[in-house]
Amino acid sequence: MKILQSYVFGSEPFRRLSVLPNMDIKGKLAIVTGVSKGIGLETVKLLLQEGAIVAGWGRTSTDIDHENYHFFKTDVSNWDQVQASFKATKEKLGKTSILVNNAGMGYQGLIHEMDVEEWKYMFDLNVHGLFYCIKQVVPDMIEMEEGHIVNLSSIAGTNGVKTMSGYVGTKHAVTGIGHSIFQELRDHGIKVTTVYPGSTNTNFFDSIEFANANENMMRPQDIAQSIVQSVQTHANYHVVDLEVRPLKPKG
Repeated sequence: MKILQSYVFGSEPFRRLSVLPNMDIKGKLAIVTGVSKGIGLETVKLLLQEGAIVAGWGRTSTDIDHENYHFFKTDVSNWDQVQASFKATKEKLGKTSILVNNAGMGYQGLIHEMDVEEWKYMFDLNVHGLFYCIKQVVPDMIEMEEGHIVNLSSIAGTNGVKTMSGYVGTKHAVTGIGHSIFQELRDHGIKVTTVYPGSTNTNFFDSIEFANANENMMRPQDIAQSIVQSVQTHANYHVVDLEVRPLKPKG
């Protein structure tokens, strides 16, 4: 109570409380999927800046040259590749404390015109791949009684979008998975955060007819910063849902 009574600007207790450190991720191992560009690439950069050791999983490498960055060629839609990459990551770098499930993509089309293989691949990558990665890291997180899983959903994971039913379906699945497993894992000291970005200036819109990437969209580095900040929170502070949008999407 003494601290509360003196919790005012200029007091010594206030200064102490205001500088309490965030969760220290220095030296912690983070796996980030989909690291070649966009939000995944920017998240890798910020994690490295904060002192984390990063295992980048993706089909395409980046030009990052950092002693704490390690690339493992992985198509996360493939269960065998995920198992192999996890085994190699653990043998080389140890147990994983942070998983950022960023890999994902979308095809556009009317439901009755969608290509069956494209539909299947969206679910294999966006949903099954997320499950594969989570399944691999959780046992070690439970053993350590520590961990943070960040799943990239989308505003499309909260509502419908015309001509994007397959992609929307996958992102609703990501939302539901995140909301369910945070209840399963919280008693083990594991956090699960679902992120819902609005329009972001990335390559996602290269094949989307109704929108083009532009400077009025959010910057991927800002979303990456929000991801890292959610990971750096106090052990008993859990960011469950994180919705971010551009303030002025039309400029």
